[in-house]
Amino acid sequence: MDYIKPKQVVESMIQAGADKAKLSIKDLVIRGILSGALLGFGTTLAFNAEMQTGLGIVGAVLFPAAFVIIILLGLELVTGNFALIPLAVLEKKATMAELLKNWIWVIIGHLIGAFFYALLYVIAITNFGQTTDHVMIQKLINVAEAKTLAYQALGSSGFVVVIVKAILCNWMVCLGAVMAMTSQSTIGKVVSMWLPILIFFAQGFEHAVVNMFVIPAGMLLGADVSFADWWIWNQIPVLIGNILGGFIFTGFALYATYQTVSKQKVKLSSVKATEMEGV
Repeated sequence: MDYIKPKQVVESMIQAGADKAKLSIKDLVIRGILSGALLGFGTTLAFNAEMQTGLGIVGAVLFPAAFVIIILLGLELVTGNFALIPLAVLEKKATMAELLKNWIWVIIGHLIGAFFYALLYVIAITNFGQTTDHVMIQKLINVAEAKTLAYQALGSSGFVVVIVKAILCNWMVCLGAVMAMTSQSTIGKVVSMWLPILIFFAQGFEHAVVNMFVIPAGMLLGADVSFADWWIWNQIPVLIGNILGGFIFTGFALYATYQTVSKQKVKLSSVKATEMEGV
């Protein structure tokens, strides 16, 4: 059968987290760079589709293509790692030091890859600074300002809102990474991943790695956003929310119900084996 049951999926999640925790810094950075750039590609594809059709849902349907490429190639996406590596730590298959090493170096890779794609994309749509009439220019400026200044205008409430939207985002993003483990076939993995990613993107939730592209791109194009605005009103709270959403609502929630059941079955099997030996 192509379908993999939830208990086995959780075991795969733990092992995936353990494997990711052991990767070298070189691999973490390279794979992080590629993922950051690929999510930039996916974002501009989605925005272009939205601008061409006038329908945001069209962009949301297309955006998961980038996520699918990342997962199928085994690259590093820190938002998914927020759910997987803590499970390996809980199972004593990884250490907190390894967890932090992974998260920090992958984030550094994302920042490099996302900014590099942003720089190339800005050159492409402005003809190296010679034109300002491309429809995507104002779109990226508007999005960058909406993701920072709009929250700033709300004060402390804005800080809460951005964290909540980040929690909701990574609940779905991590579910996308997990759903890839529910199938053995490539097409099964693609379809399973696609749905949760569509759900998050269509509703405008906050994804830390997407924002590493879209906000700097808007800034390069003239958005009235400072480096402090970017990090204080978006990047830091979004990372916090993504960690909470990914670990609590996807990683730990599935672990708490299915891994507990698995351990209980192992314990019962051991008891029965002992009883049989005594017969």
